[in-house]
Amino acid sequence: MEPIGDPREGPSTERAFEEQPILPWTEQVTVRAVLASLALGAAFSGVMMNLVFTSGIIPTLNISAGLMGFFLLKGWTRLLDQLGVPCSPFTRHENAIVQTCVVACASMTYSGGFGSYLLAMDRRTAEKLNAGDAGGRNVSEPTLGRMIAFLFLVSFVGLLAIVPMRKTMIIRHRLTFPSGSATAHLINSFHTPQGAIQATKQTSMMIQSFMGSFFLSVFQWFFSGGPHCGMTAFPSFGLEAFNRGFYINLNGTYVGVGMISPYLINVSMLAGAIISWGFMWPYIESHKGSWYAANLPESSLRGINGYKVFGAIGMILGDGIFQLVVISVKTMNTMRQHQLEAAESMRSFSANIDAPPRPVLSFDDRRRTQVFLREHIPSTLAVCGYIILACVSTLAIPHIYGQVRYYHVATAYAFAPLLAFCNAYGTGVAETNFSAQYNKLVILLFASWIGVKNGGIVGSLVICGIVSSIVSTASDFMSDFKTGYLTLTSPRAMFVSQVVGTAIGCIVNPAIFTMFHQFYEANPKKVYLAPLAKIYRAIAVVGVGDLALPRHCLGMSVSLFVVALVVCALREVATQCRWRAQHYIPSVTGMAISFLLVPAVSIDMCVGSLILLMWTRADKDGAQVFGPVLASGLICGDGLFSIPYALLARYDVTPPICVRFVGRDQNAKLDAYLLQKST
Repeated sequence: MEPIGDPREGPSTERAFEEQPILPWTEQVTVRAVLASLALGAAFSGVMMNLVFTSGIIPTLNISAGLMGFFLLKGWTRLLDQLGVPCSPFTRHENAIVQTCVVACASMTYSGGFGSYLLAMDRRTAEKLNAGDAGGRNVSEPTLGRMIAFLFLVSFVGLLAIVPMRKTMIIRHRLTFPSGSATAHLINSFHTPQGAIQATKQTSMMIQSFMGSFFLSVFQWFFSGGPHCGMTAFPSFGLEAFNRGFYINLNGTYVGVGMISPYLINVSMLAGAIISWGFMWPYIESHKGSWYAANLPESSLRGINGYKVFGAIGMILGDGIFQLVVISVKTMNTMRQHQLEAAESMRSFSANIDAPPRPVLSFDDRRRTQVFLREHIPSTLAVCGYIILACVSTLAIPHIYGQVRYYHVATAYAFAPLLAFCNAYGTGVAETNFSAQYNKLVILLFASWIGVKNGGIVGSLVICGIVSSIVSTASDFMSDFKTGYLTLTSPRAMFVSQVVGTAIGCIVNPAIFTMFHQFYEANPKKVYLAPLAKIYRAIAVVGVGDLALPRHCLGMSVSLFVVALVVCALREVATQCRWRAQHYIPSVTGMAISFLLVPAVSIDMCVGSLILLMWTRADKDGAQVFGPVLASGLICGDGLFSIPYALLARYDVTPPICVRFVGRDQNAKLDAYLLQKST
């Protein structure tokens, strides 16, 4: 959409909507918007659940949610218009409501811990890690009723924790919130004639990529009728590399995530996979029987998996601690600079009445500020609501999880708002969400406090869930407030839509998780790696001090922790000094994640980056507009097939064909065996 307006004020977006009335918030939250949000929220939650169970990498789906919301409601209003049924026009405010509601529901797959702390509590994860703690108070199965009750207790508190800071962040400091701003600009463009045409093309591409990815997954399923079978595991780089996990999978989810993720993350994951799976793990495996017992299962933390998990933890903690310190310093400096600028302007005004006036806000900013402040949400109501919900949770959660006491829960609610503010501010400045780093530190502290005899592993994961819900929800909600500010959507309507989306998520996500969890429990194959669940439980085990690490594991983890600090410091210096090498210094967390994922994941993500790079060189504008849409379709198509795939496996429905790749010598032996059997 081309912004228009008075040349003296600069380009304007809001003048294009100046003649459209701004409805009260009660008319912005409509029944059709809630129904569309319910359908899209369930679909996106299924997609996100597949991601947290497989790779643990969660891309932002705000733009996809806004696009699909526009497509559904626009199509609905057109259908009613053709049938002669009167209906109210579809507005950008309603579009923002749907997007907020859908994202609130789908993002709970991450903040709700379905692939991390909830999954880390169960018996299956504990047995896979073989850490000597797979029973008693240190295991808690995530049942449907318990999950719903827990989520309803903790999921709404984060909304109230950040509401009093909305004016400070949005109006006073004018933080950008990049994803919220991008979504708002997209929604604004949808509701202009040119934007509507472009949205139709984007929707068409998304549907095509969705159907292509879905039916490709169905096609590949028919050839996976046995262990190590399937056309996805193609030995692209030879059988020796294939046995180490280096092959091209062409999985729609990973290719799509690679198109959305930054190039640096994808390349860093590939570099980490080459270093770990290509050199480190083969070297450690050569000391099997010396450094660790030879009869241990591969998933045991006392064996090779211990080096993988704790090596990744060392790097992630190093990166997280460094980034927390850096973002805290930057946040304090930014806030201090804003305060000094405000104080300086007041002194100038007091000293000289005839001083030049402060710059006048543009028409867009004036109108947006007026609408944003018009419908007030009392801060006292938010604070009182937070205290009441925190008290209810403090009394109820110890009855749901007996491993925690009321003072553990009360302590979490006492310091969580500070973490929520810091995380929301960091998200507003540079889209840096550090809730995962906060989670790991919380697990370590509370696991040590509760102790292994009192169920410190499960207890620390429960407290992590409380803090994660508040911190993640607060930053997501403030980003949605930015979307509402830029689309002139009422703050009250945004708050109500966030509450509705959260309520939907508290029911939909546990139901979807239950199906995935049954498949995770019963499936002997390693379809769902659940890397975050392994990391979270391993951190809790370390926190309670109930694990004897294999030989040299601690030294390797400490060394990788130091390496992470050095790489992060080097990257920060290179960024501040604007060195050309800054773009080639890898992401530590990206490298660490690849320690737990087979290299095929990072290879597929790099394939996605390569597709986007070639597309950008051929058509930069087209890649920028349609690239995220194509990626979202690939992710959604493959992700939705995971639901019938899990159901088929749950009821032992085996594919009819097995396709395997073997070497020449093995093939000769197989032919001889089959010939002998036939005679």
